[in-house]
Amino acid sequence: MTDEFIIDICRRAIQVTLMMGAPMLLAGMIIGLIVSIFQATTQINEQTLTFIPKIVAVFLTLLLMTPWMIHTMISFSSEIFTTIAIF
Repeated sequence: MTDEFIIDICRRAIQVTLMMGAPMLLAGMIIGLIVSIFQATTQINEQTLTFIPKIVAVFLTLLLMTPWMIHTMISFSSEIFTTIAIF
């Protein structure tokens, strides 16, 4: 195994990790922005108001994206095992 091979595996692992986390993070960020705009327009300053919508949005996004996430992880893992078996 060469240094370039190991660096490429690490780069792809980081890329897959970011792809896995991005949908949930984006959903939480968008819902947080919407709730904060709502709070600013209605002048409701309740700190706990943002938590429930964010949790629900992240959970629903996780439910919707789970098949894609499993497929991506399986293909990445099988690719890693195949390339390691060659060496």
